[in-house]
Amino acid sequence: MNRINPAKLHHSKWTAVAPMNREKHFLVSEVKFDEDGAVALCKLEAVLSKNEYSIDWNELKRTQKWIQGWT
Repeated sequence: MNRINPAKLHHSKWTAVAPMNREKHFLVSEVKFDEDGAVALCKLEAVLSKNEYSIDWNELKRTQKWIQGWT
């Protein structure tokens, strides 16, 4: 399980274990917090295609799907 500090999530780099549509490397492009300080929105941007995807930030903790950094 990847350990993630929500405060350091913005601009972090991620590699998809199983790339789809030739998109493997991602950058967290946007993070928004609610009034309680919990992550309300997390957007990943594919480095190659610039496509953006909204995801549940807790998915990034799953090592079966995501590797922290670019490999």
